Amino acid sequence: MITAFRVVKEKHASNAFSGEGSRRFGGRWNHKGVAVVYLSDTLSLAALEQFIHLGREGLHIPFVYFTIEIPDHVSVNHIERDTLPKDWRKQPPPNSNKNLGTQWVKSKVSALLRVPAVILPIEFNYIADLTHPEFKDIKISDPQSFGFDSRMWK
Repeated sequence: MITAFRVVKEKHASNAFSGEGSRRFGGRWNHKGVAVVYLSDTLSLAALEQFIHLGREGLHIPFVYFTIEIPDHVSVNHIERDTLPKDWRKQPPPNSNKNLGTQWVKSKVSALLRVPAVILPIEFNYIADLTHPEFKDIKISDPQSFGFDSRMWK
């Protein structure tokens, strides 16, 4: 079994697995119009993925995290770092990344896509295809309270 994590603002907890944010705005691994959910290998990576989008106001925003249990039979495709274009870590995210993720969603080849994390390239994030038939087998915990240590804003 794979365990993954997701950190979101508490006010978004009820729709944390709708894919609405990625559908509306796109992401590193998906074009606008494609609904996916981004997960991380560890809670600390999920927190960093959230933290990089915060300013000082983040110190006062309540967050929650979810633990996601992915059974062994749920299919996972992997993208290895050495197969990615040289610009895969650029900001804003290049279309080559978005094309890879969007093509993966359309292929329905797996419920999850494991990708290297831009922040810590030796760690991994997962892109979840909410419409894949195996997604229903993934167990998502109730939201748990989460907060960032104030020293992170020094």
